[in-house]
Amino acid sequence: MSLSAASTRPPSGPDLTDEEELHWLALHMTPGLGTRRAGQLLERFRSPQAIFRASASELEGAGLNGGLARSIASGCSFDSAADQQTKMRKAGARLVTLGSALYPEPLRRIFDPPPVMFARGDVELLHSICLGLVGTRRPTPYGIAAAERLSGDLARAGMTIVSGMARGIDTVSHKAALAAEGKTIAVLGCGVDIVYPSENRKLASEIVGRGLILSEFPMGATAFPQNFPIRNRIISGLSCGILVVEGAQYSGSSITARLAMDQGREVFAVPGNITSKMSWGPNLLIKQGAKLVQDWNDVVVDLPQTAQRRLIDEGRQRILNQGLAPDDESRDANPASYLNEPHQRVARTVLTQLKVDVPVHMDTLAEALEETPPSEIIAALFELEMLGLVRQLPGRNFVKVW
Repeated sequence: MSLSAASTRPPSGPDLTDEEELHWLALHMTPGLGTRRAGQLLERFRSPQAIFRASASELEGAGLNGGLARSIASGCSFDSAADQQTKMRKAGARLVTLGSALYPEPLRRIFDPPPVMFARGDVELLHSICLGLVGTRRPTPYGIAAAERLSGDLARAGMTIVSGMARGIDTVSHKAALAAEGKTIAVLGCGVDIVYPSENRKLASEIVGRGLILSEFPMGATAFPQNFPIRNRIISGLSCGILVVEGAQYSGSSITARLAMDQGREVFAVPGNITSKMSWGPNLLIKQGAKLVQDWNDVVVDLPQTAQRRLIDEGRQRILNQGLAPDDESRDANPASYLNEPHQRVARTVLTQLKVDVPVHMDTLAEALEETPPSEIIAALFELEMLGLVRQLPGRNFVKVW
């Protein structure tokens, strides 16, 4: 149960005082108090401070058993909370609470939002347009190639790639997003000061510097197997959709997809070879109604219109931030010069064939650019459309916007 947006925003400033932080941590570290019960207490008492000021009988009246009520009333978890504060300072972590304006609204609205999350990196990414990209820990070369391409293209389109930093598809997705100069969030099944798997130490450092590492598990918490299904609800809760790239029928990625469905998120899947066990999960999801994905545009076109509009506006702003003034005549001459590789050359050529007021059919473009594969033309058109430089009309016709 979550607090309403109005009741959970702090009266002033996004940061907690040390005392407020200590109370949130003490609530989080109370033995036997799970996420749902903590949410119910916050709904009733409105703040951790009020919860700890309540008597044992008042806490029992709120639905707690006698032992748990006495444990909270005694304040026995404050020693653990102080230890957590020390570890947070040492690791450069900060706390994002259900009562903070930093807390992402999509996650706040799920059935059991975590009251507390530990974060290292750019917490502003919690308010970006996120897409969860998950899959098997033992991907095939096909799965690796698909995850690299889709994660990189979606990151270039302005989406933040969310995954779990596990071996396999998760790691590939994070690395591809960073390689594309995009943003990524890693949601861990351990403390944010623990690197799991250990071979991802360098990746974790890069994510802290250019993205965000997030966890609801306390500082120093070990990556127990039971933690991963729990953290999966955060991956899907942060995201407007989940994209599955390879996975067995009952894999962790399939669990994340089911959580996404329960949370009202879009579910996407990359189809795979029917003879490969790693394709059973995504192929079954497609049979059950998930959107089949062949390229990044298959994801973007199914996003809410507000998200699509925001991606286009942010893409246009990125172009302007690269040194163009709005009235710069050179922008009209060659706006595609500000696109990133590898689509830059094709995008420039496509724009020379398009006009502002005369629609050009896709087949006409293909004939005019006969030395360019149609797949590259389509990819360039989609990227130009996301950047607001091209608009698609009915019948596969395109016009230049700039």
